[in-house]
Amino acid sequence: MDLSALMHWATRGFEIGISKFQILFVWLIVVALIFIPLERLWYLRRQPLLREGLRDDLALYFLGGLIPPLFGLFVTAACIAASLWLLPAGYFAWLTRWPLYISVPFAILVGEICYYWAHRLSHEIPWLWRFHSLHHSPTEMDWLVNTRAHPLDLVFSHVISGAPLLLLGIKQPDSAGAAKWLVAVVIFNVFWAFFVHCNCRIRLGWFEHVLTTPAFHHWHHANDSPEVINKNYSAVLPWIDRLFGTHHLPDRHPAVYGTPDQLPQGIFALLAYPFRRRT
Repeated sequence: MDLSALMHWATRGFEIGISKFQILFVWLIVVALIFIPLERLWYLRRQPLLREGLRDDLALYFLGGLIPPLFGLFVTAACIAASLWLLPAGYFAWLTRWPLYISVPFAILVGEICYYWAHRLSHEIPWLWRFHSLHHSPTEMDWLVNTRAHPLDLVFSHVISGAPLLLLGIKQPDSAGAAKWLVAVVIFNVFWAFFVHCNCRIRLGWFEHVLTTPAFHHWHHANDSPEVINKNYSAVLPWIDRLFGTHHLPDRHPAVYGTPDQLPQGIFALLAYPFRRRT
Protein backbone atom coordinates (compact mmCIF):
# COMPACT_ATOMS: atom_id res chain seq x y z
CA MET A 1 0.00 0.00 0.00
CA ASP A 2 1.53 3.33 -1.03
CA LEU A 3 1.43 6.62 0.84
CA SER A 4 -1.51 7.99 -1.16
CA ALA A 5 -3.62 4.95 -0.26
CA LEU A 6 -2.73 5.30 3.41
CA MET A 7 -3.69 8.96 3.28
CA HIS A 8 -6.99 8.04 1.63
CA TRP A 9 -7.91 5.58 4.39
CA ALA A 10 -6.78 7.97 7.11
CA THR A 11 -8.92 10.75 5.62
CA ARG A 12 -11.87 8.39 5.22
CA GLY A 13 -11.56 7.25 8.83
CA PHE A 14 -11.44 10.87 10.00
CA GLU A 15 -14.59 11.69 7.98
CA ILE A 16 -16.44 8.71 9.46
CA GLY A 17 -15.35 9.78 12.95
CA ILE A 18 -16.58 13.35 12.43
CA SER A 19 -19.90 12.07 11.04
CA LYS A 20 -20.34 9.73 14.01
CA PHE A 21 -19.54 12.56 16.43
CA GLN A 22 -22.19 14.74 14.80
CA ILE A 23 -24.78 11.96 15.08
CA LEU A 24 -23.91 11.45 18.75
CA PHE A 25 -24.20 15.20 19.39
CA VAL A 26 -27.64 15.41 17.77
CA TRP A 27 -28.83 12.29 19.62
CA LEU A 28 -27.62 13.78 22.92
CA ILE A 29 -29.60 16.96 22.30
CA VAL A 30 -32.73 14.93 21.44
CA VAL A 31 -32.64 12.75 24.57
CA ALA A 32 -31.76 15.76 26.73
CA LEU A 33 -34.83 17.63 25.45
CA ILE A 34 -36.95 14.61 26.39
CA PHE A 35 -35.54 13.54 29.74
CA ILE A 36 -34.56 16.82 31.39
CA PRO A 37 -38.18 18.09 31.40
CA LEU A 38 -39.40 14.59 32.32
CA GLU A 39 -37.14 14.53 35.37
CA ARG A 40 -38.20 18.05 36.36
CA LEU A 41 -41.91 17.16 36.21
CA TRP A 42 -41.99 13.60 37.57
CA TYR A 43 -38.79 13.41 39.59
CA LEU A 44 -38.21 10.61 42.06
CA ARG A 45 -35.73 12.70 44.06
CA ARG A 46 -34.86 16.39 43.82
CA GLN A 47 -31.42 16.60 42.24
CA PRO A 48 -29.43 19.45 40.68
CA LEU A 49 -29.26 19.56 36.91
CA LEU A 50 -25.56 20.49 36.87
CA ARG A 51 -24.43 17.70 39.18
CA GLU A 52 -21.01 16.35 40.14
CA GLY A 53 -19.50 14.13 37.47
CA LEU A 54 -21.54 15.64 34.63
CA ARG A 55 -18.50 16.46 32.49
CA ASP A 56 -17.10 12.95 32.96
CA ASP A 57 -20.42 11.41 31.89
CA LEU A 58 -20.56 13.57 28.78
CA ALA A 59 -17.00 12.59 27.86
CA LEU A 60 -17.81 8.91 28.43
CA TYR A 61 -20.92 9.29 26.26
CA PHE A 62 -18.84 10.31 23.25
CA LEU A 63 -16.07 7.80 23.94
CA GLY A 64 -18.66 5.04 24.33
CA GLY A 65 -20.26 6.03 21.05
CA LEU A 66 -16.99 6.12 19.11
CA ILE A 67 -14.65 3.43 20.48
CA PRO A 68 -16.89 0.30 20.74
CA PRO A 69 -18.16 0.59 17.12
CA LEU A 70 -14.55 0.56 15.90
CA PHE A 71 -13.95 -2.73 17.71
CA GLY A 72 -17.33 -3.88 16.43
CA LEU A 73 -16.22 -3.56 12.82
CA PHE A 74 -13.42 -6.09 13.38
CA VAL A 75 -15.66 -8.43 15.39
CA THR A 76 -18.39 -8.27 12.76
CA ALA A 77 -15.96 -9.10 9.97
CA ALA A 78 -14.47 -12.00 11.98
CA CYS A 79 -17.88 -13.44 12.91
CA ILE A 80 -19.23 -13.22 9.37
CA ALA A 81 -16.08 -14.86 8.02
CA ALA A 82 -16.26 -17.59 10.67
CA SER A 83 -19.94 -18.30 10.09
CA LEU A 84 -19.49 -18.42 6.33
CA TRP A 85 -16.61 -20.86 6.78
CA LEU A 86 -18.15 -23.06 9.48
CA LEU A 87 -21.75 -23.24 8.32
CA PRO A 88 -23.07 -24.57 5.00
CA ALA A 89 -24.21 -22.06 2.40
CA GLY A 90 -27.70 -23.53 2.41
CA TYR A 91 -28.03 -22.60 6.08
CA PHE A 92 -28.04 -18.88 5.30
CA ALA A 93 -30.45 -19.36 2.40
CA TRP A 94 -32.76 -21.18 4.82
CA LEU A 95 -32.55 -18.34 7.35
CA THR A 96 -33.41 -15.70 4.78
CA ARG A 97 -36.65 -17.58 4.07
CA TRP A 98 -37.80 -17.15 7.66
CA PRO A 99 -40.75 -14.75 7.89
CA LEU A 100 -40.01 -11.52 9.70
CA TYR A 101 -42.46 -12.33 12.49
CA ILE A 102 -40.17 -15.25 13.40
CA SER A 103 -36.67 -13.98 12.56
CA VAL A 104 -36.97 -10.58 14.27
CA PRO A 105 -38.39 -11.84 17.62
CA PHE A 106 -35.85 -14.68 17.57
CA ALA A 107 -33.01 -12.20 17.07
CA ILE A 108 -34.33 -9.99 19.88
CA LEU A 109 -34.59 -12.98 22.23
CA VAL A 110 -31.10 -14.28 21.44
CA GLY A 111 -29.59 -10.81 21.79
CA GLU A 112 -31.35 -10.20 25.12
CA ILE A 113 -30.28 -13.51 26.64
CA CYS A 114 -26.69 -12.99 25.50
CA TYR A 115 -26.71 -9.45 26.90
CA TYR A 116 -28.12 -10.75 30.19
CA TRP A 117 -25.19 -13.14 30.60
CA ALA A 118 -22.61 -10.58 29.45
CA HIS A 119 -24.01 -8.18 32.04
CA ARG A 120 -24.17 -10.81 34.75
CA LEU A 121 -20.60 -11.94 34.10
CA SER A 122 -19.50 -8.30 34.37
CA HIS A 123 -20.72 -8.44 37.98
CA GLU A 124 -19.51 -11.92 38.87
CA ILE A 125 -16.01 -11.97 37.34
CA PRO A 126 -13.70 -9.64 39.32
CA TRP A 127 -11.57 -8.39 36.41
CA LEU A 128 -14.69 -7.60 34.37
CA TRP A 129 -16.21 -5.85 37.38
CA ARG A 130 -13.21 -3.51 37.44
CA PHE A 131 -14.51 -2.03 34.20
CA HIS A 132 -18.24 -2.34 34.91
CA SER A 133 -18.02 -0.80 38.40
CA LEU A 134 -17.64 2.59 36.73
CA HIS A 135 -21.27 2.36 35.63
CA HIS A 136 -22.39 1.59 39.19
CA SER A 137 -20.36 4.29 40.92
CA PRO A 138 -23.00 7.10 40.89
CA THR A 139 -24.87 7.55 44.14
CA GLU A 140 -27.72 9.37 42.37
CA MET A 141 -29.62 8.21 39.30
CA ASP A 142 -30.60 10.21 36.23
CA TRP A 143 -30.85 9.68 32.49
CA LEU A 144 -27.19 10.54 31.85
CA VAL A 145 -25.95 7.81 34.21
CA ASN A 146 -26.68 5.54 31.25
CA THR A 147 -23.58 6.94 29.53
CA ARG A 148 -21.28 6.43 32.53
CA ALA A 149 -19.55 3.30 31.27
CA HIS A 150 -15.98 2.35 30.47
CA PRO A 151 -15.57 1.94 26.68
CA LEU A 152 -14.00 -1.51 27.11
CA ASP A 153 -16.95 -2.59 29.26
CA LEU A 154 -19.21 -1.61 26.35
CA VAL A 155 -16.99 -3.50 23.90
CA PHE A 156 -17.39 -6.66 25.98
CA SER A 157 -21.19 -6.44 26.30
CA HIS A 158 -21.67 -5.53 22.62
CA VAL A 159 -19.46 -8.38 21.42
CA ILE A 160 -21.10 -11.00 23.65
CA SER A 161 -24.62 -9.91 22.73
CA GLY A 162 -23.97 -9.28 19.04
CA ALA A 163 -21.57 -12.03 17.98
CA PRO A 164 -24.08 -14.90 18.39
CA LEU A 165 -26.48 -13.11 16.05
CA LEU A 166 -23.75 -12.96 13.43
CA LEU A 167 -22.71 -16.57 13.95
CA LEU A 168 -26.34 -17.66 13.67
CA GLY A 169 -26.58 -15.80 10.39
CA ILE A 170 -29.28 -13.44 11.62
CA LYS A 171 -27.22 -10.33 10.81
CA GLN A 172 -25.66 -11.58 7.60
CA PRO A 173 -25.56 -9.05 4.73
CA ASP A 174 -28.23 -10.88 2.74
CA SER A 175 -30.82 -10.71 5.52
CA ALA A 176 -31.81 -7.20 4.51
CA GLY A 177 -35.47 -7.51 5.42
CA ALA A 178 -34.77 -8.39 9.03
CA ALA A 179 -31.90 -5.88 9.19
CA LYS A 180 -34.27 -2.91 8.84
CA TRP A 181 -36.32 -4.11 11.76
CA LEU A 182 -33.22 -4.86 13.83
CA VAL A 183 -31.96 -1.30 13.28
CA ALA A 184 -35.27 -0.05 14.66
CA VAL A 185 -34.87 -2.39 17.64
CA VAL A 186 -31.36 -1.06 18.30
CA ILE A 187 -32.61 2.54 18.23
CA PHE A 188 -35.40 1.62 20.64
CA ASN A 189 -32.93 -0.15 22.96
CA VAL A 190 -30.64 2.90 23.06
CA PHE A 191 -33.55 5.20 23.90
CA TRP A 192 -34.90 2.74 26.48
CA ALA A 193 -31.51 2.59 28.21
CA PHE A 194 -31.77 6.33 28.90
CA PHE A 195 -35.36 5.88 30.10
CA VAL A 196 -34.66 3.13 32.65
CA HIS A 197 -31.90 5.20 34.24
CA CYS A 198 -33.95 8.39 34.54
CA ASN A 199 -34.79 9.99 37.87
CA CYS A 200 -38.55 9.49 37.51
CA ARG A 201 -41.18 7.97 39.76
CA ILE A 202 -42.97 6.40 36.79
CA ARG A 203 -44.59 3.02 37.47
CA LEU A 204 -46.33 1.08 34.69
CA GLY A 205 -48.33 -1.58 36.54
CA TRP A 206 -48.66 -4.94 34.78
CA PHE A 207 -46.55 -3.58 31.89
CA GLU A 208 -43.51 -3.88 34.16
CA HIS A 209 -43.70 -7.65 33.58
CA VAL A 210 -43.30 -7.05 29.83
CA LEU A 211 -40.62 -4.34 29.56
CA THR A 212 -38.03 -2.98 31.95
CA THR A 213 -38.79 0.32 33.68
CA PRO A 214 -36.91 2.88 35.80
CA ALA A 215 -38.12 1.13 38.96
CA PHE A 216 -36.77 -2.21 37.70
CA HIS A 217 -33.38 -0.87 36.67
CA HIS A 218 -32.94 1.36 39.71
CA TRP A 219 -32.90 -1.83 41.78
CA HIS A 220 -30.01 -3.03 39.62
CA HIS A 221 -28.05 0.01 40.85
CA ALA A 222 -29.27 -0.34 44.44
CA ASN A 223 -26.89 -0.74 47.35
CA ASP A 224 -29.46 -0.98 50.14
CA SER A 225 -28.24 -4.36 51.42
CA PRO A 226 -26.34 -7.46 50.19
CA GLU A 227 -29.68 -9.15 49.42
CA VAL A 228 -30.60 -6.65 46.68
CA ILE A 229 -27.20 -6.46 44.96
CA ASN A 230 -26.67 -8.18 41.61
CA LYS A 231 -30.30 -8.24 40.48
CA ASN A 232 -32.17 -7.18 37.33
CA TYR A 233 -29.57 -7.62 34.58
CA SER A 234 -31.98 -7.50 31.62
CA ALA A 235 -31.87 -4.56 29.24
CA VAL A 236 -35.47 -4.69 27.96
CA LEU A 237 -37.17 -8.00 28.87
CA PRO A 238 -37.48 -8.35 32.67
CA TRP A 239 -38.86 -11.89 32.53
CA ILE A 240 -35.41 -13.10 31.51
CA ASP A 241 -34.32 -12.24 35.06
CA ARG A 242 -37.24 -14.32 36.34
CA LEU A 243 -36.06 -17.18 34.17
CA PHE A 244 -32.56 -17.09 35.70
CA GLY A 245 -33.57 -16.22 39.27
CA THR A 246 -32.31 -12.62 39.52
CA HIS A 247 -35.57 -10.64 39.35
CA HIS A 248 -36.23 -8.13 42.13
CA LEU A 249 -38.98 -5.51 42.00
CA PRO A 250 -40.65 -4.55 45.30
CA ASP A 251 -43.24 -1.79 45.60
CA ARG A 252 -40.71 0.78 46.81
CA HIS A 253 -37.66 2.40 45.22
CA PRO A 254 -34.09 1.90 46.47
CA ALA A 255 -32.81 4.16 49.23
CA VAL A 256 -29.09 3.85 48.41
CA TYR A 257 -27.21 3.65 45.10
CA GLY A 258 -23.57 3.08 44.23
CA THR A 259 -20.83 0.64 45.14
CA PRO A 260 -18.51 0.20 48.13
CA ASP A 261 -15.58 1.12 45.85
CA GLN A 262 -14.49 4.75 45.80
CA LEU A 263 -13.70 5.68 42.21
CA PRO A 264 -11.53 8.66 41.26
CA GLN A 265 -12.77 11.83 39.60
CA GLY A 266 -11.73 12.97 36.13
CA ILE A 267 -12.08 11.22 32.80
CA PHE A 268 -8.48 10.02 32.53
CA ALA A 269 -8.44 8.66 36.07
CA LEU A 270 -11.72 6.83 35.42
CA LEU A 271 -10.41 5.27 32.21
CA ALA A 272 -7.24 4.14 33.99
CA TYR A 273 -9.04 2.88 37.11
CA PRO A 274 -9.53 -0.77 35.96
CA PHE A 275 -5.82 -1.09 35.24
CA ARG A 276 -4.62 0.16 38.61
CA ARG A 277 -2.73 -2.32 40.76
CA ARG A 278 -4.83 -3.63 43.64
CA THR A 279 -3.12 -3.67 47.03
